Amino acid sequence: MAEGRGGRFRLAEGSGGNARASRAWKGASPPEICRFPARARFHVRIGFFIFGQPMTLHDKFERSITDLRISVTDRCNFRCVYCRSADPENYREHDEILSWHELERLARIFADLGIQKMRITGGEPLVRDGVEAYLRKLTELRVPDISMTTNGHLLAERVPALIAAGLHRINISLDSLDPIKFEKITRTRSYDSVMRGIDAVQASALPPAKINAVLVRGFNEDEVEAFAAFARERGVIMRFIEFMPLDADRHWSRDLVVPAEEVYQRIHAQWPLVQIPHAQSETARKYRFADGAPGEIGLIAPVTQPFCGHCSRIRLTADGKVRTCLFSKDDHDLRGLLRNGASDADIEDRIRALVDQKERGHRINEPGFVPPSRTMVFIGG
Repeated sequence: MAEGRGGRFRLAEGSGGNARASRAWKGASPPEICRFPARARFHVRIGFFIFGQPMTLHDKFERSITDLRISVTDRCNFRCVYCRSADPENYREHDEILSWHELERLARIFADLGIQKMRITGGEPLVRDGVEAYLRKLTELRVPDISMTTNGHLLAERVPALIAAGLHRINISLDSLDPIKFEKITRTRSYDSVMRGIDAVQASALPPAKINAVLVRGFNEDEVEAFAAFARERGVIMRFIEFMPLDADRHWSRDLVVPAEEVYQRIHAQWPLVQIPHAQSETARKYRFADGAPGEIGLIAPVTQPFCGHCSRIRLTADGKVRTCLFSKDDHDLRGLLRNGASDADIEDRIRALVDQKERGHRINEPGFVPPSRTMVFIGG
């Protein structure tokens, strides 16, 4: 349960989803739930739809699956400590990665199954030529929400083309406001390029940009207040993400996790925060500044406050595997179906069967938890 006085609260872990998580954050009443209308579509297979009703994906826990993360490459020009190893890695061969045509076909099938949000991820999506053309294909599918996650290094010059292609929203990783510390975390000297990318987005039709910072104790937890000030000064959405066990070097431990509660308390003490209503399936607890300053704070707490109860997401990896949870132990192949003559109906059947078996939760906090064999760069954010 939560304590609402003086902005204090304590987190109670559970699988009740974001409605429950919101009450834990701030003693708040259940937030409003936003739903996108799924597109109606005829289908001849009795039992997979109700005549005149939209087709949607549901798992065995009756969660609606409406969000798809599409990784278009496993390559990245950063080597962030919470994701990739500092040592050279072997990428998939190019013929093992889905072609743009294959990615377009799968996007169409997923859209026909009721997917309402598609996020383009990597690796780093902008290192693969053809992203803008792919975004145009998604726009033609009338997907209501098309977004991208990028490290920002190649972003500044690409913003106009991305907008013209139909991009609706963008997330940019920025794990330090100190160029030296940024270099230590990302193992690059790209700080100035990333800041130019953020400025380009803020000067375009896309703002506010979402700025993602993964907090790792001993690296950047001392910058919480600086990041909040950055949100106020730039009018961006500053999102703090707990460090998850997805790093290639397998250095993750609970001691390195900076709990979202700590982040909240530190910001709230300096600039009082007011919670913003959100959809049940959203991962972030969202706050505005009580004094009316621009900017917004988001807290994403998959370790200390799991939000699996209303999870609406599945992932498609660059090599054509479906992952029903970020921490799934198993990948489920679609590339073989694509390349061996499967019909769209066959692929839809496979996707429905996989979604039906989606895990109840990620099990990070259960005894015997085993991190997935694939790290974040190979899964897609």
